[in-house]
Amino acid sequence: MAPRCPGRTLSPSTLAAPRVPRLPLPGEGARAGGRRQRQSDTEGAVTSQGQLAASRRSPAARTGCGDMTGDMWALLCVWLVAQVALSSRVRTRRELGPGLYEHGVYDAGGSYCQRGDVCCHGRDDGCTVPYHDTLCYCDLFCNRTVSDCCPDFWEYCLGIPAPFPKASGCARAGRNYPTGATYRENCNLCTCGPGGQWQCEDHACLVDGELIDAVNRGNYGWRAANYSQFWGMTLEDGIRHRLGTFRPSPTVMNMNEMHMNMDSNEVLPRHFDAAAKWPGMIHEPLDQGNCAGSWAFSTAAVASDRISIHSMGHMTPALSPQNLLSCDTRNQRGCSGGRLDGAWWYLRRRGVVTDECYPFTSQQSQPVAPPCMMHSRSMGRGKRQATARCPNPQTHSNEIYQSTPAYRLSSSEKEIMKELLENGPVQAILEVHEDFFMYKSGIYRHTPVAEGKGPKHQRHGTHSVKITGWGEEQLPDGQTQKYWTAANSWGTAWGEGGHFRIARGVNECEVETFVVGVWGRVSMEDMPHK
Repeated sequence: MAPRCPGRTLSPSTLAAPRVPRLPLPGEGARAGGRRQRQSDTEGAVTSQGQLAASRRSPAARTGCGDMTGDMWALLCVWLVAQVALSSRVRTRRELGPGLYEHGVYDAGGSYCQRGDVCCHGRDDGCTVPYHDTLCYCDLFCNRTVSDCCPDFWEYCLGIPAPFPKASGCARAGRNYPTGATYRENCNLCTCGPGGQWQCEDHACLVDGELIDAVNRGNYGWRAANYSQFWGMTLEDGIRHRLGTFRPSPTVMNMNEMHMNMDSNEVLPRHFDAAAKWPGMIHEPLDQGNCAGSWAFSTAAVASDRISIHSMGHMTPALSPQNLLSCDTRNQRGCSGGRLDGAWWYLRRRGVVTDECYPFTSQQSQPVAPPCMMHSRSMGRGKRQATARCPNPQTHSNEIYQSTPAYRLSSSEKEIMKELLENGPVQAILEVHEDFFMYKSGIYRHTPVAEGKGPKHQRHGTHSVKITGWGEEQLPDGQTQKYWTAANSWGTAWGEGGHFRIARGVNECEVETFVVGVWGRVSMEDMPHK
């Protein structure tokens, strides 16, 4: 390669002893200020014999002030002496200052002069390129014992090999990284190996761009989206930390079903929304975070709505999932999963306070559950009274809310609809598959889009949700698609405002397999009086 600075050569002493490159230390960006003093460095560098002789005389003699008289001339002489002394100090400081290449070069294969297409003859203090937290130079003056040249100056500007060995590394996005450097690609950690190749983990990620595209390209009746709260999590993480309901035991699954009295020709409305029938009594979805506690969230959500409805709006408590997570510990695992039957037993026998009194604090799964901070005592006739203050010191209302025993409904679509219509939202288990995490809108059905990616991309786990209504929709081909509307516990930014619609009448993802209703324990004194 021909030198890009024709007619300019460097002295042997300059080329012979370049410093070993190094990574600039924090705060060395200030060295650019020292660069601005380079003009004063060279002004005294080339001297005549007369100037050399003058330099051996006193500062006053060097400035020619020895013959001057008067106050004005005296002040001028003092100023000139100060400038000469300052120049000497700056030059000394500059000559002793460290270069960029004392302890090794960072990004030895990086493109700096080349990227900016910068190469300057002689000395040019403006011939700079940003170099991490400082500047590097692409002019001939940079190539001296204390070097501040850009790493590619020698090859790009002079056409000669760099005076330091290039460290092995890995390229990414136009930059070179040293061996051992790491970065994250969604849920997988990539490490720069000794052979100059990135070595990446191969986990199935909870958010998968290929699956999102496949769902949205297909004719599945729903849309998928990327959620920032799931980014960086593996699919295994999602199943372990975002669900949290243990599948009911055979004994519980075989409990007697309560059947609704229905005429054979009874017609139910085509659309129903509990929030429209009972305004102000149906609570918004909460967010369980990375706490595998859907067993507590769905139980508290259904109980909150049922107590509000059965008290005719006189009580509208938003009950505390944290109260269940921390205090319902008999055969339960808090943020590592729990049983629905155990949650309803606790709500009937012990009761819980409101979410305002005992707020959710377990956003992350923890090996040891936080201790229970709410206790109660019996008041007779099954009612209980709190014996502890609210964990939230801003709230003083520590009233205990309870339910009657929970009952299992028939898996009949019509009977579930009738229960919803007459008594309010119900609780249902749901088998969550890998594509459900990416649901954004529409009527969900599990899709086969992950089948081509291998078994590790196909996972499912048991979840529990609150069903709040139903409806139907005309498809482009003229068919009618029936659906349930349900509230999830992944926050209101997920899905349709925290809710989702799922195919109805076909037991999609087992949503009609185990459905539970309950009555709030509401006494006469809780009811409004006329």
